[in-house]
Amino acid sequence: MKNWIKLFVVFFTFTGLVWSCSDDDSFWDAMIPETDKDPTTTQINGYVFKPALVPATDENVQQLKVPAGFKVNKFAENLGKPRMLVVSPAGHVYASDRDAGTVTLLQDTNGDGASDSKNTVANIKQVHGLAIRGNQMYLVAVRELYRADINPDGTLGPPQMLLNDLPDAGQHPNRTIAFGPDDKLYITVGSTCNSCPEPNKENATILQANPDGTNRVIYAKGLRNTIGFGWHPQTGVLWGMDHGIDWLGDNDQKEELNQIKQGADYGWPYIYGEGKYNPGDRPEGDTTYQQYLQKTTLPTLTYQAHAAPLQMVYYTGTKFPAEYQNDAFIAMRGSWNRSSPVGYSVVRLHFENGQPTRFDDFLTGFLVNKNKAHFARPVGLAVHPDGSLLLSDDTNGVIYRIDYQP
Repeated sequence: MKNWIKLFVVFFTFTGLVWSCSDDDSFWDAMIPETDKDPTTTQINGYVFKPALVPATDENVQQLKVPAGFKVNKFAENLGKPRMLVVSPAGHVYASDRDAGTVTLLQDTNGDGASDSKNTVANIKQVHGLAIRGNQMYLVAVRELYRADINPDGTLGPPQMLLNDLPDAGQHPNRTIAFGPDDKLYITVGSTCNSCPEPNKENATILQANPDGTNRVIYAKGLRNTIGFGWHPQTGVLWGMDHGIDWLGDNDQKEELNQIKQGADYGWPYIYGEGKYNPGDRPEGDTTYQQYLQKTTLPTLTYQAHAAPLQMVYYTGTKFPAEYQNDAFIAMRGSWNRSSPVGYSVVRLHFENGQPTRFDDFLTGFLVNKNKAHFARPVGLAVHPDGSLLLSDDTNGVIYRIDYQP
């Protein structure tokens, strides 16, 4: 029998619309039956609130908040909508712009902490994820994977197409890529929807392939939209941040930090968070929620719902204090689907003995005017060879540089 979700909608002055409800766990357990013999009735809060965009003025940048000893400046601006970042050992900074279909090369030739040159080095429709392997750049769009030689001056040779049959995009077209310690290529493929069964089994997964794109397999599944991921420098364990389902209320679904294991199922779209049932989608066939939960790998940590985690990078530089070594930074692009905004920040993920322990704010202040406006939505992160941390914003087109200057 078809599930029914009862949504109560009213107009809200600032946001457009509101769903009304409860966030208590016992509420969910009581209202969501194990089988579909009876209708499922669920009442859920849902808000839309998008802070206004204001310019990234010097005054706004100066009020950004970082720990003592750190400084923030503009590394580059007027870049369109820069997304993913990658930096070569030579210090060449590359930024993708999915909307423009370009990759931009930025260089700080005089070492003053700001880019002196800006050149377009690739034109590929919907290019997003970037990865460097040796003297070659890998670039991924929605369905295509490319490889290009990196010239000594940082420019790229003609891109060679390796794949053209990745899944269609839908709601989450932002593919990201990285090479693991095993020299395999890993490709994240988001879901086509907020919450639904996927007809293409490669959606909502992380794929694994050889560097030339051959022998592609599903490495892990049930991942709604994992953009930021990487292997811990000490342990080699793969960790990734997955985006939670929208329209489950202000505080659900929380963003997930998952230990990504080969063959694991992380539950989407049926199970989320610490084992909660998704009222909008029931497991297919005769499988019950409880049966699906038993085979679901649950997150190691969770973070505030709707914060929208994007690129993730481990700090392996030598400029920051020693306590930052091998911790991770994560760009939180910021919410639109809750009554008050969260995210719009960079957080630090602490590791102790190779295990993640907690999240702390590292860079905040992009929300201004009592949280009614913003001047950046953090997206890309990369560690520069000089030890600084670079951060891209795809709203005002700025790349910020965070340096330690005690």
